[in-house]
Amino acid sequence: MEKLNEISELLQKGRAKNVAILVQEALDEGIDAKVILSDALLAGMGIVGEKFKKEEVFVPEVLIAARAMNKGVEVLKPYLQDSDSQGKGKAILGTVKGDLHDIGKNLVKIMLEGKGIEVIDLGTDVSAETFIEEAKKNNADIICCSALLTTTMPEMKRVVELVKSENLDVKIMIGGAPVNQDFCDEIGADYYTDDAASAADVAKSILEEAKC
Repeated sequence: MEKLNEISELLQKGRAKNVAILVQEALDEGIDAKVILSDALLAGMGIVGEKFKKEEVFVPEVLIAARAMNKGVEVLKPYLQDSDSQGKGKAILGTVKGDLHDIGKNLVKIMLEGKGIEVIDLGTDVSAETFIEEAKKNNADIICCSALLTTTMPEMKRVVELVKSENLDVKIMIGGAPVNQDFCDEIGADYYTDDAASAADVAKSILEEAKC
């Protein structure tokens, strides 16, 4: 549909005001809110995610596209209140205890939300106990842990150990500059990804498998 493609293209360019106006126009024309969300906003953000993965766009472009998507979602929210279309699943996200870096974490949040996943962002310096507590409280599907310092990586292992000891049905994703697949295997985490766009793809596939 022409209107949906136009919204998607404006979102990719980061034209937040125009996106909000066109989303309202689409609603006024009788296009279903769920369709606008999936076929215009999430589709547009998905394209940005792919371009980011291929290094065709960079962090600033991702941030302005995300802002445009959020403006569109704000317009849609009242029309989605009784719908679970936005909730493809829940992810707990945070930078582990002792680490105050958040640029990578914030990018992961944008990419996850771009896939329609609800994100509970715990911020930085998050203890393993807090990850578990919030996962239980929010009935989360995924815990995403980020670290930029090698000294804070052991906290990820504590998250894995607590999830196992509490027998929680939740997948653990880890990432960050010093983290790699070997470390993921060593501590028994479920998934490692090396960039934000891949993290969102993996999270989406986890949630799709869970529904099967």
